[in-house]
Amino acid sequence: MSLIVQKFGGSSVADAEGIKRVARRVVDTQAAGHQVVVVVSAMGDSTDELLDLAAQVSATSDAREMDMLLSAGERISMALLAMAIHGIGASAQSFTGSQAGMITDAIHGKARIIDVSPHRILTAIEKGDVAIVAGFQGMSRESNDITTLGRGGSDTTAVALAAALGADVCEIYTDVDGVYTADPRVVPSAQKIDTISSEEMLEMAASGAKILHLRCVEYARRFGVPLHVRSSFSHNEGTWVLPSPDDQIKIQEGEPLEQPIISGVAHDRSEAKVTVVGVPDIPGKAAEIFGIVAGANTNIDMIVQNVSTHGSGRTDISFTLPIVDGVEALAALGEAQDRVGFETVEYNEKIGKLSLIGAGMRSNPGVSYRFFRALSDAGVNIDMISTSEIRISVVTGADLLDDAVRAVHAAFELDGDATATVYAGSGR
Repeated sequence: MSLIVQKFGGSSVADAEGIKRVARRVVDTQAAGHQVVVVVSAMGDSTDELLDLAAQVSATSDAREMDMLLSAGERISMALLAMAIHGIGASAQSFTGSQAGMITDAIHGKARIIDVSPHRILTAIEKGDVAIVAGFQGMSRESNDITTLGRGGSDTTAVALAAALGADVCEIYTDVDGVYTADPRVVPSAQKIDTISSEEMLEMAASGAKILHLRCVEYARRFGVPLHVRSSFSHNEGTWVLPSPDDQIKIQEGEPLEQPIISGVAHDRSEAKVTVVGVPDIPGKAAEIFGIVAGANTNIDMIVQNVSTHGSGRTDISFTLPIVDGVEALAALGEAQDRVGFETVEYNEKIGKLSLIGAGMRSNPGVSYRFFRALSDAGVNIDMISTSEIRISVVTGADLLDDAVRAVHAAFELDGDATATVYAGSGR
């Protein structure tokens, strides 16, 4: 008997019919001879609706109370799914994140998992029940408070449980048939990728591909959990994310022996650009600035430092960060302005990040030229550039981002003949 962890996103459990469809799928999986653990997100857009309610009652929200509020969405989904499973004659138990043994640090809104003790989950599945777990949440041993893992955290919950339980596979169910060469909502001709390395998937997730959460891919790679990304609206084979080079899927006759140069194009609208202007051009100032931002619990993505103007003794440092962290980062920098000695801070939310990803970049010359030529031909100006061995990323204006994605996708001949199917909403 194999053990399967299945995660269903908000679009899959958006309404009563969706929950009943998921229940039938879960019960069919169990009837096929598998033990099943299910992780669910909040229904549809309910997390956004809770955020809107919080904003209506208070201009500033206490982080602890916000976690208490937002964790309610997943608890509603888990209970309704358990009821739906009971309604078709099977047995299920639902568990909150804390009941499932998801232990985190004490940072509200973006907690990190430090331990998983799934004793109650094991008891449930050994008894023959389906175990249903509320995603996105856990509990801090330090404070005994409910915590949340950040947006997309249900993916991480699912993979963490899969690793702790020794599951054979973690299935991530969404509203498209798998991982595509670009977001099919922006590029309808994008093609589904049958298999992808965790290295490439990490770069795609970090670059804005919303199909999988970055932390979930990191966790799966670290603990060797195979991921199968597929649609809850069809029974089509999805995309397999291989946790290590040793986990190879047999190549079928007629398939190319070498992987494509490029795996896909990702884009991200969730970041803002910060420019610290007039920084004294002396050793240690960059460390001070990034130490201040780190102290505000903010992750930094791309960084560019300009060469100081001759004789001025000052330079500019630009970086990107999540828009949701912008206010705290700006406040922290403002408090430290006199101490660090920079002149001012500029902030721009109207940007977009475009990334080209592919392990084949290592051994194929000319990729950079082709990438920047495509952007030039599309009239897209570039603000920042960042690269790795298998990725090229640029920042441009948000109004140009969709055109840039389509231009690069076409330039690398990633367009398919068929139109990709998006079964439900606009997200996971």
